[in-house]
Amino acid sequence: MFASPFRNLTKNVEKKLTYTLFYFLLISIVVMRYFDRFLVNETAEFGIVSFELSKTLERSNEILDSWSNLSRTYAGLSLGYDFLFLFIYSLFIALLIHKLNVRLWLGKSFYKLGEVLIWSMFYVAVFDVIENVSLIKLLIGRHQELWVSVAYYFAIFKFLLIAISLLYIMSNFIILLLKKRS
Repeated sequence: MFASPFRNLTKNVEKKLTYTLFYFLLISIVVMRYFDRFLVNETAEFGIVSFELSKTLERSNEILDSWSNLSRTYAGLSLGYDFLFLFIYSLFIALLIHKLNVRLWLGKSFYKLGEVLIWSMFYVAVFDVIENVSLIKLLIGRHQELWVSVAYYFAIFKFLLIAISLLYIMSNFIILLLKKRS
């Protein structure tokens, strides 16, 4: 039902894909952090994340008003670059889940949870796209509660699924390390 989209990759292709995504992820994190340094201030302590989680139109407008024209340009660049970044991080997380899932749970009932989490990363990417479009609408002057709410709730769902997936990866990595020691 939820078979992993990575199941037919050869070990060599899987390894190359893992390293490629990892390097692109590192580069993308550096790029996103660069953009974000223009967005952090007393009102937006967490830069673009503050904007994503602003929750109310009033808070969103406070953040936008706290940004200079240059900062708003970098916010636009950040949101634009995020359309690439969301594919990189969601694929990388999904691939890590797949690798750990095959190694630890193949043939066991817990394997299905990993497959569900793999597919949830594709929902995360869709949620991130919807969130980005809503934030872009706000950034270009469409100051409506609808766009703030859409951005906020899709960001919450996105971050929740990412947190669950990262917890799954970390706990399974620890299990893998403990299995190797015994």
